[in-house]
Amino acid sequence: MQHTVANPNSPRKTRRHGPDILRTTELGCPNARLEASDNRIKVTIRTAYGFHHANNIIALIMLRCGGLDIHLPQPRT
Repeated sequence: MQHTVANPNSPRKTRRHGPDILRTTELGCPNARLEASDNRIKVTIRTAYGFHHANNIIALIMLRCGGLDIHLPQPRT
């Protein structure tokens, strides 16, 4: 049986991050949704490796995470 020792820094961390924790619970936004958007941004930045300007990366993130539904023109048949 393995015993765990409580982290002696946890009360200090709770005190330091208390306002952030309260803000998160007040907004009602689940942590999974925040983690998913964070992961999507990280993947987009990895994909954009080699871009010369930060504005291009920001534009790509806004396109992927902005919720726009862009319809590309279709060829006429």
